[in-house]
Amino acid sequence: MRKKLDCQTLTREDLATTVYQALGASRSDSAALVEHFLEEIGDAIARGENVKISGFGNFMVLNKGERVGRNPKTRAEYPISPRRVVSFRPSKILKAIVNSETEA
Repeated sequence: MRKKLDCQTLTREDLATTVYQALGASRSDSAALVEHFLEEIGDAIARGENVKISGFGNFMVLNKGERVGRNPKTRAEYPISPRRVVSFRPSKILKAIVNSETEA
């Protein structure tokens, strides 16, 4: 069930409603399922694990080293501490879906 989102935001509630309509489970069970799914992904990423959802994409944890930052206005330099960031790489399938809908 795909619906075109014209510059809208898909929320947890929207996901829970979609699960409710697709599976016929109760609204509270649908909301709990979506919440558990998102928590599991978040916990895995927090542990430093990569998350691969076939047909959707990969969430990867990248380690960025310390570097020198610069204030563009004053040109003053300051250190930016090392940190971990989350990167998302969409699958070929998701890219094809996005590109086919924008061209139509």
